[in-house]
This record gives sequence, structure tokens and C-alpha cells, in this order.
Amino acid sequence: MTLNTTTNPLQKQYQDFWNWFQEHQETFYHVIKTEQNIEEEFFSVLSQKLDEIKEGFFYLSGMLDEDTVELVLTADGSLLNIVFVEELVETAPKLKGWKFTALKPAIENENFTINMGDLSFGVHNIHFYPIEHADYPDQVDLCFVYENFDEENREESNNGIYIFLDNFLGELEFVTQIDNVQIVSPHEVEPTQELISTSKLKAYLNWRNKEFVEKYEGLRYDTENDEYGTLEQEFESGDILYAVLDTTLLNWDATASHPWIATITFKYEGVNGMPNENQYEKLELIHEEMMTALPDFEGYLMLCRVTSKNDRDVFIACKDFRKPSKVFYELSQKYGLEFEIEYQISRDKYWQSLDYFRSFQQ
Repeated sequence: MTLNTTTNPLQKQYQDFWNWFQEHQETFYHVIKTEQNIEEEFFSVLSQKLDEIKEGFFYLSGMLDEDTVELVLTADGSLLNIVFVEELVETAPKLKGWKFTALKPAIENENFTINMGDLSFGVHNIHFYPIEHADYPDQVDLCFVYENFDEENREESNNGIYIFLDNFLGELEFVTQIDNVQIVSPHEVEPTQELISTSKLKAYLNWRNKEFVEKYEGLRYDTENDEYGTLEQEFESGDILYAVLDTTLLNWDATASHPWIATITFKYEGVNGMPNENQYEKLELIHEEMMTALPDFEGYLMLCRVTSKNDRDVFIACKDFRKPSKVFYELSQKYGLEFEIEYQISRDKYWQSLDYFRSFQQ
């Protein structure tokens, strides 16, 4: 049985959700329109139904205009759940009086402000400047300067900036267009550093993204002729590490073309950290199944797989994060009783998370 990567793995759950929603749409519309018992009669039951699909769905709702309720479904910044939110909204029926939106859209009003206690966050008191790296020219590292920042309100300031950016830029743009964020006070900025108004942030990111896409557009990769190496180590505890590395890829000079590193871990009970024969054979079959679903010609490159300390870790460089999110979720559902499975996807244009293994090639 192979993974179903051409359709939505949660198609039935999506359909069941919208069938339920249609049955209750008039009640929900009235609740939002009149602003009566919203938490009890809409948000509470909506949350429960969304959890029946899978964990990680969040929502916002209100009147878009006098006659239309907007329901925004959001992943709340979780990269792994963005594709499922998008798919759920794609399957939504057309209902009179309703607008369904996937992910928080960008706020177009430049006077938009987030208020948290005594602090406010907006373009009037937030500036930024890029942090440039000669060795990492495609990296988008931004330092945000918040005029009310101090050590006593560090946590509140950090939270406020992230919430502001999430809403100001839009949920998808925030997680996909900025690699790293730093937040400082005006006192921490060099006097010669030119600060840029946050009102120009969207234009700056659009320019950087356009430049990035043009640089790597059309670049493909075929691993058929790559060279591979192995790494073996024995620790003082007696545990063994065994890694298979694509040495050609780890020395590639166009890593930023595949800016997402997807990592999946299979945990097992082994001997000296290694799987037994049956576990090993099953892990190999799963690996083959996974890489069939994520082929190199579609933009998914297996960089390294490491077996050690009762874990099998697989690192895959990706052009996009959506399909790996679905494949990893399906694997966790299919093999979750045989292995404890954990996974994550992070933005890492220069594959710095693999530097440990690169060091053995020097």
C-alpha cells in the first residue's frame, strides 16, 4: 500500500465537517450577526468539530459587511498545518452570507495597531533593518527596532511584534518570507544604522522574494548520479551511529533553491541504539515508500539518514513545505503503532542544520 499524495488524505473528514456546518449555518450566522452567546453556540462547537479532523485548526470570525460573515481558518503560525487549512477551505461549499478564508490575510490598513496591556505595536513605533551575511546572500534576516522595548517588557514586546507581523504581513507571508527575526530597543542600534519604516516592509519582502524566485526558477535536480558516503561512530555508552550521506548534495552550491529542511524521526526500542532485523527491514520499506512519494524531480532531496540511539532520522531538502507536511502526517497515521513518529519542517536555505555531517567531509 502506497501513500495517497495526489488527493487530500483527510477528504472524508473535510466533507463531514462541511456537511455538519451546512446543517447549522443559519444558527451560526444568527449568533455572529447578533453577537449573542458566540462562545457557547459557535466557537465551542466549531472547535470540537475542527479537532475531529485533526489537531491544529484555529479560527477567527466576524461580520465582513452587513450581510456577510467571514470565517477565517488559521494554522496559528504552524507550518505543518498550513496545507490542511488550505485544503479544508478549498473544499468549502458556497453558502449565502458566508465567506471562508484560509489563513489570516494581510492587514492593508497602515494604521493597524496591536494593543497588549500598556503596549501598542504598529508602523508608528516599529522600524527594521536587514542583517546582511556575505556568505549567505539569500538569507532574509531582519532586525526589528521597537521604541518601547526594554528588559522588563522583553517577553511582551517579543510577543507583540510577532503578533503584529503575523497580522500585518499575513500568516503565510510571515512564515515563508522571513528567515530570522531579531527584536531590539533603539539603544541597541548602531548610530550609523539606517532604520526603515515598517510601512515599507511588504515592498521590501516582495522585492527580496522576487529576486530569490528569479535566481532559482526552473532549477531542477536529479540524484541518480550522486555519490554517497557513510559515517559510523561508536559512543562510550556502547551506542552506535550509522549515517548515509548524499555527499554530492551536501557540497552543492545552490542549496537555497530547496530552502526547507523536512526532518522525520522514527523511534524504536533497539540494542546499542540500533534497530533489530525486523525493525530495520520495516524502516527501509518506509523510507522507500516516503521517497517514492517525495521524488527528487519534484523538488525533494534526501540529504542524510541517521540511525542511532533508538532513532532513525531522515533529512530532506524541499522546494516547498506543503507536500512533505501531508506525507509525514500520512506516515504518522499509517505507522504510528509500530514507531513513535515525530517530524518538523524548518526554513534553512543553507542547510546549516546539516553542518555536523558536512564537517566529516572536510
